[in-house]
Amino acid sequence: MKKELLYVDGYNMIGAWPELVKLKKLDKMSDARDLLLHELSNFSKYQGVEVRIVFDAQLVPGIQQRYDKYEVIVIFTNEGETADSYIERSVGEENLLMTNVTVATSDLAEQWIIFQKGAARMSALELYKDINRVKKSISVDATLYRMQQYRRNSPLKEQDEKQLKNLYQQMIRAKSVEDKKNDHKCE
Repeated sequence: MKKELLYVDGYNMIGAWPELVKLKKLDKMSDARDLLLHELSNFSKYQGVEVRIVFDAQLVPGIQQRYDKYEVIVIFTNEGETADSYIERSVGEENLLMTNVTVATSDLAEQWIIFQKGAARMSALELYKDINRVKKSISVDATLYRMQQYRRNSPLKEQDEKQLKNLYQQMIRAKSVEDKKNDHKCE
């Protein structure tokens, strides 16, 4: 099975996702980065994709850093190195037979370079929509899990539960018939 690897141009996402743009405008860049990391962490775990978020060092000067936070890999480039150049170099090294590499950026020039290196590309908006879709799936799965837990802890026997369901169905049908009769009386 191929390893799925997603490179994300961090500041590109911060400049494109509505919630992150608001934080950026309020000069809360650290909060925007943390929210991005949180969202990508959930996405990563649910989708089974390794995520690497790359930030230009221009907004966080210092030496190149790499660390795991929220179980995603966060990379701050060297001063003077852009996230684009870091991603391009890394994609060239990692886009192998056993790895599917995708890069999330809305920079069209970057997308073409990535495509030429054989990696898939997606825009910031596409990733944003994917993350929102995954968030909905996580919510549905969590609800289903809670419902299963509730059923396991139910004091009703299976036969009693079926009888209650049948009674409920009969009540709904009777209510429907009654509503139709009342509708005809009103006309």
